[in-house]
Amino acid sequence: MRRIVLVSGTSNPTLSNQISDFLDVPLVDPQVRKFANGEIFCEIEKNVRGADVFVLQTICKPVNDNLMELLIMIDALKRASAASITAVVPHYGYARQDRKASPRTPITAKLVADLVTGAGASRVITMDLHAGQIQGFFDIPFDNIYASPVILDYIRDNISMENMTLVSPDAGGVERVRWFAKRLEKDIAMIDKRRTGPNVAKAMNIVGDVKGKNVVIIDDMIDTAGTLVEAARTLRENGAQKIYAMATHGIFSPPAAERIAATEELEAVIVTDTVPLDDDMKQVEKVKVLSTAEILSKAIHRTFNHDSVSSLFV
Repeated sequence: MRRIVLVSGTSNPTLSNQISDFLDVPLVDPQVRKFANGEIFCEIEKNVRGADVFVLQTICKPVNDNLMELLIMIDALKRASAASITAVVPHYGYARQDRKASPRTPITAKLVADLVTGAGASRVITMDLHAGQIQGFFDIPFDNIYASPVILDYIRDNISMENMTLVSPDAGGVERVRWFAKRLEKDIAMIDKRRTGPNVAKAMNIVGDVKGKNVVIIDDMIDTAGTLVEAARTLRENGAQKIYAMATHGIFSPPAAERIAATEELEAVIVTDTVPLDDDMKQVEKVKVLSTAEILSKAIHRTFNHDSVSSLFV
């Protein structure tokens, strides 16, 4: 008799509890703690022998602690004779380091893939990868699921569809924006961006017509919000009216809270709960959080039953 077990890491307990409620499967507390020198220890206090285990852990700040916690939980489950171990990682850390952008630099997204596989994961489920080719770094089954249904519903229910244009903040995000535009039957525009350093970007030109339009900027993640604020300023200078921002992963590293709170151009910044907000971001009224618990729960349920996951988004 097959059985499902949910094991929750410490990185995003709210999302883990919501997934547990949707699936009506209790969470197993893995009893994660640290030694005095910072080493992480984990003990699984429930029998998982022969079970299909899903480990819920977001790789968010503190990134390295949460990554190590994930690896140690997987190793503990493997040694406890779990039948399968699926790492459910709503936000895949280190995804931006997916290629050699300059000489003598690492491809850390591949390194993380090797670590997760080597620890003993049987499958990985994640949400809105920064770069789709990261799936090729794994030699185990990998499901990259999308927050797009949640974001589409929010746009349709809360933002006036009249006179709307969807905007990509850079050339790399055009395909993502085109997907939304096709379903909303709207035009798209793109911001020509130049990156001058890590987390530093300068918006140069607008490709497309935004004059007199209400625009929605769509991206996969917001980190320090420098790109977002610069994009909103450039759009306003080019005649855009109301400006909204949508992203799956609200990483919000400092000084994101100050930047978003101070900008007058943005009406609202909408993200999902793949990364939990810290206390500073919770005080920013413009920031709204959408739940991905239902989509992730359906993906877990379908994976357990060997059903199609892609049909969730078709």
